[in-house]
Amino acid sequence: MIKGFHHAQITIPKGKEEEARSFYCGVLQLEELPKPVSLQGRGGFWVQVGNSELHIGTEDGVDRTLTKAHLAYEVMNVEAIHNRLVEHGIEVLEAVPIPGYDRFEFRDPFGNRVECIQRLH
Repeated sequence: MIKGFHHAQITIPKGKEEEARSFYCGVLQLEELPKPVSLQGRGGFWVQVGNSELHIGTEDGVDRTLTKAHLAYEVMNVEAIHNRLVEHGIEVLEAVPIPGYDRFEFRDPFGNRVECIQRLH
């Protein structure tokens, strides 16, 4: 019945779209997608992640640093993305090892937990 994920959504504080674009489209180099006119007034924006979408919505009153909920990006070069994040002042957190994978975690500038993971050959 279910064939896959179409999109996932995270939230950022209202009014922080430009800062989020700088991080998601700049640092992470994700391509912004046009948002349907019917949803443009709700704030936020969408980006392409491989064959799926990430919807970055706005929401106030949430402490994102308190949750274990997260997105995991499958990356081609975990070391390269690690270094890019450090160069942009993002604190990289060690992750519990999983056999067959190299991975780490970080919190985006808004507190959302993110994992980068690469399958080892």
